[in-house]
Amino acid sequence: MKHFISSESVTSGHPDKICDQISDAILDACLEEDPNSRVACECLVTTGTIVVSGEITTNAWVNFQDIARKVVRDIGYDSLEAGFSADDVSVQILINSQSPDIAQGVDTGWAGDQGIMFGFATNETENYLSTPISLAHKLGKRLEYVRKQWILPYLQPDGKTQVTVEYDDAVPIRVDAVVISNQHLASVSQEELRAGIMKEVIQSELGDMIDENTKIHINPTGKFVIGGPKWDCGLTGRKIIVDTYGWLGRHGWGAFSGKDPSKVDRSGAYIARYLAKNIVASGVCERCEVQLAYAIGVVEPVSIYVKTFDTEKVDKQAIIDAVHDNFDLSPNGIIKKLDLKKPIFAKTATYGHFGRVDVSWEQLDSVDIFKALL
Repeated sequence: MKHFISSESVTSGHPDKICDQISDAILDACLEEDPNSRVACECLVTTGTIVVSGEITTNAWVNFQDIARKVVRDIGYDSLEAGFSADDVSVQILINSQSPDIAQGVDTGWAGDQGIMFGFATNETENYLSTPISLAHKLGKRLEYVRKQWILPYLQPDGKTQVTVEYDDAVPIRVDAVVISNQHLASVSQEELRAGIMKEVIQSELGDMIDENTKIHINPTGKFVIGGPKWDCGLTGRKIIVDTYGWLGRHGWGAFSGKDPSKVDRSGAYIARYLAKNIVASGVCERCEVQLAYAIGVVEPVSIYVKTFDTEKVDKQAIIDAVHDNFDLSPNGIIKKLDLKKPIFAKTATYGHFGRVDVSWEQLDSVDIFKALL
């Protein structure tokens, strides 16, 4: 049966993504000097202002203002032409230390909070993500590339993408619709903008997936000159579906960016993805969702659930038993397994935390554990 699934992504200059990048850059700076740093860093951006807040306990010396300005400058907000500039913005710092009530649990290796985390994988793409979110991220990355390489020099940092894919049963067969909205200089005409994005972004990245019936919408409301934080307030943790599975897989307890790995809403989601991906790669099922639930002050998850969408080739209980028998899913066990006390998180703040090639939770080094079930 044919059906349609849509997913979206945003570029690094989207106001919410600016905040995610600042929060994770501060986390990395803390972990680089002190791997045991406790970080829960939140950020807000609006016209002419960055506010960095949260709870941080660390032995590292971190210049929060410099980090925030560098992130904004690297994104491309380096002049007031885009409405937001790293050199002119006000940066306010409102940081406290971690609550001792939380620390007493985390210090002993317990979960620092209750929560439910999900991991998802499907074999329909090479990166084990669904086709719509994979393509939406590709378009977003390409928008950033053609801007920074001056291929389309009139583009500005703020942008969004959306892709609708037509499926025949579980098989993606074509792209039915594409939506791209990207900030631009006032000097470019809409005709030039649309022609440039069509050629250099959509046709470049989607190729044979589009056809004469694909609906293309490029800046459908017209000009998009005022963008970024001047146009929209941004907050850390507001693009959680962009960060994960693009509506096809569920998202759990909380956002990821700005949180050190002792927070199970981040590390728990990472190990859940790792398990789901290795389970699917082993061939025991075609799609998999892993749910983990934690309680504050409790070491092990209070529940483990595996959903295979009726694609399993073995008994589902056997899969769950293999997870129980072979993996330490305590917070410390996850951190050790995935080697998470390193400054590796800033790069995850754009274009998704999953489907990447440069992070430990995407490794396929436990496939044989599940393949043995066959």
